[in-house]
Amino acid sequence: MSTEAYDENEAKLLRKVKENPFLPLGMAGFFAIVGYKLMKMKNRGDTKLSLHLIHTRVAAQGFVVGTLTIGVLYSMYRDYYAKPKEEQKAAQHK
Repeated sequence: MSTEAYDENEAKLLRKVKENPFLPLGMAGFFAIVGYKLMKMKNRGDTKLSLHLIHTRVAAQGFVVGTLTIGVLYSMYRDYYAKPKEEQKAAQHK
């Protein structure tokens, strides 16, 4: 992989983080949940490995989807509720 492609991917990730500030939180939560569940794999008791892995996947995906949903709601609030109020205040000062 060339350094040019690496720089392009890094710039794309930074752009996505600026667009959606909840993206790093979702990624961090995903890796934290997967890491925790993998550490707990030794103490899973009588639970089958496949069931344990399914629970891990569902928990991690649920956290990511929930985080991104909150991020979308925040973006909608910022774009459709907070911005019009700022524009009205700017129009009144003119």
